[in-house]
Amino acid sequence: MAVTDSNVQSSPLDKIKLVIAFALVAVAIGGFYYFAQESVLYRVLGMLAVMLVAIGVAYTSAPGRRLVDFIGNARTEVRKMVWPTRVETMQTTAIVVVIVAILSIFLLIIDSILSWAVKLFLSTGA
Repeated sequence: MAVTDSNVQSSPLDKIKLVIAFALVAVAIGGFYYFAQESVLYRVLGMLAVMLVAIGVAYTSAPGRRLVDFIGNARTEVRKMVWPTRVETMQTTAIVVVIVAILSIFLLIIDSILSWAVKLFLSTGA
């Protein structure tokens, strides 16, 4: 059952479920380092198993279901996006490079003029 109404309030039980899920994530990470003498494969598999349990516990809460719905909606929106073609990307990149070069030269000229003015001002003040 998908929770789509953003006004649905979390119950205290939902908060407890989220705390348990975060605790499971902490246990998974701690266990990974606690069992450092074991094989990395077993440590990773154990951590992934505990993480999957944590995700399952979090999903049973209203905020967890809203997060899953949000991720699904975000994926749908990304599929709707129109990405630029290679030619458009190359043209935009070229424009940015040219503008950066022009601004660099402009700032070099301004810096040189200001540096010359400061040197002139300091040398005549003595």
